[in-house]
Amino acid sequence: MAIRKGPPSHEHTQILQLGVRRESMMAKLLLGFLLLSCLYHQSAMGRFVVEKNSLTVSSPESIKGNHDSAIGNFGIPQYGGSMAGTVAYPKENRKGCRKFDEFDISFKAKPGTLPTFVLLDRGDCFFALKVWNAQNAGASAVLVADDIEEALITMDTPEEDGASAKYIENITIPSALISKSFGEKLKKAISDGDMVNVNLDWRESVPHPDDRVEYELWTNSNDECGVKCDMLMDFVKNFKGAAQILEKGGYTLFTPHYITWYCPQAFTISKQCKSQCINHGRYCAPDPEQDFSTGYEGKDVVIENLRQLCVFKVANETKKPWVWWDYVTDFQIRCPMKEKKYNKDCAEGVISSLGLDLKKIEKCMGDPNADSDNPLLKEEQNAQIGKGSRGDVTILPTLVVNNRQYRGKLEKGAVLKAICAGFEETTEPAACLSDDVETNECLENNGGCWHDKIANVTACKDTFRGRVCECPLVDGVRFKGDGYTNCEANGPGRCKINNGGCWHETRDGHFYSACSDSGNGKCACPSGFKGDGVKSCEDIDECKDKKACQCPECSCKNTWGSYDCTCGGDLLYMRDHDTCISKRAAEAKSAWTAVWIILLCLVLAASGAYLIYKYRLRTYMDSEIRAIMAQYMPLDNQSEVPNHVNEDRA
Repeated sequence: MAIRKGPPSHEHTQILQLGVRRESMMAKLLLGFLLLSCLYHQSAMGRFVVEKNSLTVSSPESIKGNHDSAIGNFGIPQYGGSMAGTVAYPKENRKGCRKFDEFDISFKAKPGTLPTFVLLDRGDCFFALKVWNAQNAGASAVLVADDIEEALITMDTPEEDGASAKYIENITIPSALISKSFGEKLKKAISDGDMVNVNLDWRESVPHPDDRVEYELWTNSNDECGVKCDMLMDFVKNFKGAAQILEKGGYTLFTPHYITWYCPQAFTISKQCKSQCINHGRYCAPDPEQDFSTGYEGKDVVIENLRQLCVFKVANETKKPWVWWDYVTDFQIRCPMKEKKYNKDCAEGVISSLGLDLKKIEKCMGDPNADSDNPLLKEEQNAQIGKGSRGDVTILPTLVVNNRQYRGKLEKGAVLKAICAGFEETTEPAACLSDDVETNECLENNGGCWHDKIANVTACKDTFRGRVCECPLVDGVRFKGDGYTNCEANGPGRCKINNGGCWHETRDGHFYSACSDSGNGKCACPSGFKGDGVKSCEDIDECKDKKACQCPECSCKNTWGSYDCTCGGDLLYMRDHDTCISKRAAEAKSAWTAVWIILLCLVLAASGAYLIYKYRLRTYMDSEIRAIMAQYMPLDNQSEVPNHVNEDRA
């Protein structure tokens, strides 16, 4: 087994990320047997293969030539490409375990020069930490020289913890391990003052025999296993769109896989095996919380892994294998462990929303309590063993492209490069030749999101990273809900959209609806009806229920949404008072009302005429008096009035 994480104190064989909490001697003993059984199983039937890339020294002449290097299982290797650079060996901090700025050391290349490849010594800290410190100092790649003469190993990430998680996911440069002897040659050339130029080549790291790439992802449904689980879930969500484009176009053949192990025969009846395994200890998974006494159990993970395998199998039978990506991403979103939704009911809800045949999936899963092999999981255990050029699958997650294990960070761009490197030249699909990789996932089955067929409104939104289920905004009306199974119109104007999802009916030319824009968003049957307001509103029989027309002389007849009330004989019904009165009395009352109205009008007319008369009379009298007085006492502002009497005498 050739995997190392760091210095000798941290290095050990990584079979699986078990992380089982040792709570008793039985648990310790069981864990030991599990490890031994896995070791025996793999050493007897397979082996771990170190994935390599080519390293070519172009100068100096003394060490010129091709050399092997082992690709680090973090960072972003340039699959399908190559990178040239100059090797630098620092005078201080040669193991790279401390920040280089503490020593005033920078590896940033000057304009016009080749990128800097930093050579570091192995030991004292994790491989990933060395690369992280070099990257922060400006390095474009890192070569780690082994400190013992041995076959090349794979530099893996350390056990998950808060400190390492902060830098592992941010490493973006490639790295490789070289042998001790080759490292010494590089160091000697640099100390002699030679410029050491090398070329890292990943073009042959992935076989590229034809126009179709076959790749597989060894994954896990457990979402509470730390940094690697978070990284895996992010990758699946981000890579889904590109994966589905490639699969629908026939460019790739994808297969998901799940790692399981068996419980030793001597422990199959133990509490630990029963809680972590199904089919009487044949297929097991680690406890999600690393605690046998609380939370979910390992067998819950095995069952969900099996369900996801069956989802792929059934989807593949319907010629739509890419639906597996939809199910896995939706399950992660809708059924997380931390929300206590990681269960059968939630999983079946996702399956139904994607239009898959639930009965076929249940039949595929079989009985987890049966004391017999499960064909699908048995096949998965056999597939873990390396065949041909592919080694055993011992790291979770693991991506295998054209039967070669991918090394590096599970990141959309890096993985897409690795897959595209697997196509024969000139046969690459457009996705490999363009920066834009996008598919409209809402075109098929609305992406498994909520959909109102009547109003033709959907919660599916297509984005670059894949579709999301989010209740929409339509004509100014906001829908609210989970986006997967339910979205309801809310706020003003909601009744314009399919009557706000409320009951409605048209009868005898009249429209009745349980929706009200002024309400609180709930459906309420209108006056004269009763019901939930959503599925039905039934007419209330006011006559039968004695809610109206209760006077002794009244006769009640129920109508749709209302009622008719009549009175016998010479009587008329008054709805406001729910009583009957005589027609003659009503007519007399109407006649007297008319008389009083006429009298009132006459009085008003007489009063108006009198006021007009008084006004005109007063005006006339004022003018006459003014004229008479003007003859004897002329006003100051009036010119002298001619005296016609004097004129006559003259």
